[in-house]
Amino acid sequence: MTTPLRWGIISTGGIAHTFARDLAFIESGVAVAVGSRSIESAHAFADEFDIAGRYDSYEEVVADPEVEAIYVATPHPMHFDNTMLALEMGKPVLVEKAFTVSTDQASRLVEVATNKKVFMMEAMWTRFLPHVIAIRELIADGSIGDIVSFEADNGKRFPYDPSSRFFDPALGGGAMLDLGVYPISFASMLLGPPTKVAAIVESAPTGVDMGESMVFGYANGAQALLHATMAARTSTRASISGTKARIEIEGDFYSPGAFSLITPDGAAQRFEFATQGRGLHYEAAEVARCVRSGLLESPLMPLHETVEIMRTMENVLALR
Repeated sequence: MTTPLRWGIISTGGIAHTFARDLAFIESGVAVAVGSRSIESAHAFADEFDIAGRYDSYEEVVADPEVEAIYVATPHPMHFDNTMLALEMGKPVLVEKAFTVSTDQASRLVEVATNKKVFMMEAMWTRFLPHVIAIRELIADGSIGDIVSFEADNGKRFPYDPSSRFFDPALGGGAMLDLGVYPISFASMLLGPPTKVAAIVESAPTGVDMGESMVFGYANGAQALLHATMAARTSTRASISGTKARIEIEGDFYSPGAFSLITPDGAAQRFEFATQGRGLHYEAAEVARCVRSGLLESPLMPLHETVEIMRTMENVLALR
């Protein structure tokens, strides 16, 4: 058996806890170091997950010789510097979504990773979930025919608080980077980059985007109708309509779950999947597979697509 990939975790926030917790479900990865802005937070995190290395700087995590790969779980505006730190040290890196706060930052990171021949991947964990893998297989084998449309929404209720990171421009606040990235990335996975973008974007008093309704057009004639908001908890369902059948994904569409394949006559076949934890261990397993195989990027979440997704998000927000 291949030895587990030894992870260093940057940040001790909520998503870092979920990632460390989910690592217990796989044999291909283990957390060996964690870094925080305070040593007290690092110790508390390390004690909870039985991690030996605990540091009060991210530089020390990256420099730890026991660490083989870095998981960047800091707020969006810190992703660029934290990821660059890992790349400069030659450490494979998994970067939380949204990947960066701009297309320029994303492109620069991809350039450095490519030049240095270091593995890098955006942590769009949805791509690696069992139900999404099954959906991709059904589409590939022609079960739904040609895709005509994709619809998805992601709404969470975040009461307005100008001190919250969700409403703070300096911390990458707004619906797009936290919520809109999910339907946009899913649409990209299915249809690639859009050739046409139309949107209505509403702003919060602090200037960040409160929500957006988006319509994307594609060269093959397909369309995507997408929605994200911080003002309400929506159904968070998704559907993919094709010339032969459609796929209805139960909410939350981006989390481990079920879907139905429905034919034009109404016949439905439901697909369910047994999963453990939140589902972040699937992306961790993919990083381990790629690194151990000598790959520099994942074929399921390629770097050029990450850049294009950032570009699409920027194009939407520019329509405010």
